[in-house]
Amino acid sequence: MFGPEFAALTIAIVALISVIAFESMAVSTAMPEVAVELDAVRSYGLAFSVMLTTQLLGIVLAGVWCDRSGSLPSLLSGQVLFALGCGICGASEGFSVFLAGRAVAGLGAGLTFVAGFVVIGRTYPESIRPRVFSVISAAWVLPSLIGPVLAGWVTTTWSWRWVFWIVVVPVAAALVVLLVRRGQIQAADAGVEPSSRDHRSHVRAAWLGLGIAVSAGVMQWGTHELELAWSPQVVAGLLGLVGLALCAPRLLPAGTFAMRRGLPSVMLSRFFLPCAFFGTITYIPLMLTGERGLSLAEAGSLLAIGSIGWSLGSWVQGRDSFAGRRDRLVSVGGGTLALGLAGVVLVTWAGWWPWLVAVPLAVAGLGMGMATASLSVLALSLTRPADHGSASSSLQLADVLGSVIGIAATGAVFAALHTRAGEDVPAFVAMWVGTAAVATLVVVAGRRIRT
Repeated sequence: MFGPEFAALTIAIVALISVIAFESMAVSTAMPEVAVELDAVRSYGLAFSVMLTTQLLGIVLAGVWCDRSGSLPSLLSGQVLFALGCGICGASEGFSVFLAGRAVAGLGAGLTFVAGFVVIGRTYPESIRPRVFSVISAAWVLPSLIGPVLAGWVTTTWSWRWVFWIVVVPVAAALVVLLVRRGQIQAADAGVEPSSRDHRSHVRAAWLGLGIAVSAGVMQWGTHELELAWSPQVVAGLLGLVGLALCAPRLLPAGTFAMRRGLPSVMLSRFFLPCAFFGTITYIPLMLTGERGLSLAEAGSLLAIGSIGWSLGSWVQGRDSFAGRRDRLVSVGGGTLALGLAGVVLVTWAGWWPWLVAVPLAVAGLGMGMATASLSVLALSLTRPADHGSASSSLQLADVLGSVIGIAATGAVFAALHTRAGEDVPAFVAMWVGTAAVATLVVVAGRRIRT
């Protein structure tokens, strides 16, 4: 993995993932300040879910693009779009422009993530892929440790705008490194037999990708300022949900939502995990600053402490002793995640010392680290190299769709129950009891992976 043949490529991919991970974690800390300045507190969750919506489109398009033209075009284009979107966010004077920047960045992130998985599947031998995914998971750890703290400091010292602007230079540096190693990536793509999907299937997938992105966007618009009364906005949210229900099954392996054995249960597990985790963690800074009086820097520090568990979990799954037993790690990871989220509910409901929330967050991160990296390995091992593009696309689609649904659902609950800062504990508890229940479904789905 870090030998002469793969060292430069590994470092390039890890650096790119780290930059995107930093932005993801940093934005969680800066968003309370963004929401206040741009007068969008009730639309707080929309800033996250809009990016995830366009990420869905990018994921589907990247699967088609990688199958037809190799992984390099999608990988390079994704980085350019991600940097452009971050620049727009930093320059925005209104929430609508800010959301447009998040949308562009999400499209770029979707293209990048799928292409990166395809590069790993086609370039690295199967025997070292678990260690590669362990390193990729760990690439989230340093940004998770320093990102929230740095973002809190940058926002307090300068402005939240610099949280978005500071990532542009590192993305450009990663782009240069991948251009230098483009020959290795192109050689791996050239050695793969044609995809089993024909042109008609690719076109169908692209249109379905557009459909799922539009449906997700409509659903989020309909739920971001939800009130407990019928309105055109509520109807739009329901129609968007119906659109997702119609499009998603056609982009995932047959039987995914029926929890069919094998690859379908891999995808369903990958859907439930981020739905539960990010549906919770997105609102942690808002709870800590609004209900417990912590500063943005202190809230960021708590997220950073909690991320250590994810690092440990990814290291555990990378051990050779788990070869052939990774399906069990998925179930254990789901149970551990559910336990951690239940702890978050308890600390919030009981009004305990707010710094204690770091403990259940670390437990939840441990479960995510064990399960998500294991699912990445399982998805590639259950498909042939020619179909790694579609498999990676499906995996990332399930991941992001789970995040979209989780954040939209918790956002709808928060919008419906929100009163004012200092009196929102019942809203947070209701949200997170639901996400903890979703996490328990991973235990069941994980047991259905082994064929």
